[in-house]
Amino acid sequence: MADQNESIPAQEQAAAQDPAAQKNAQLLALLHRLFGADAFNDVEEPYGLLTATTTRERIHDIIEGLQKDEELQLNFLTTMCGMHFPDRPGQELGMVYHLHSLTQNIRLRLKIFFPIADPVAPTLTDLYATANWMEREAFDFYGIIFPGHPNLMRILNVEDMDYHPMRKEYALEDGTREDKTDLFFGR
Repeated sequence: MADQNESIPAQEQAAAQDPAAQKNAQLLALLHRLFGADAFNDVEEPYGLLTATTTRERIHDIIEGLQKDEELQLNFLTTMCGMHFPDRPGQELGMVYHLHSLTQNIRLRLKIFFPIADPVAPTLTDLYATANWMEREAFDFYGIIFPGHPNLMRILNVEDMDYHPMRKEYALEDGTREDKTDLFFGR
């Protein structure tokens, strides 16, 4: 037991010496100062990338504030995509936003979740021109609706599709195919 207690200060010291961890701690403190600590939950740092979850009611204001903040200058929306977790009741659908400050070299990942029965997320097309096609892709593949989007229509699939193929409610493969055997695919 004494060995575990002795390793905690060593872990804290190692974290204090890690520049990425320091930068993420400073960024999180700034996020809490700007938007309040209650605006974010499930904060983690996978692969050194600060990741936080917020609500769809707050996401637009938070991203707008981050974009306009003189200190952060998160002026580049690297990517935005939909996701589907059918085993999370009330949070089956979600969006992931990757923001990047080209001048400060700061990266941030934000997530929101919402029920599949209400697949609506705010549009970011008024903040980032690149959001246009990314939102169309999320609509096309996941059925997420973005009120206020200037041209919300399918981008990669045909217009007359009546489903959203990336949702996990659809099979990945056609089980009736006979030209694919497990022998060739290591299954």
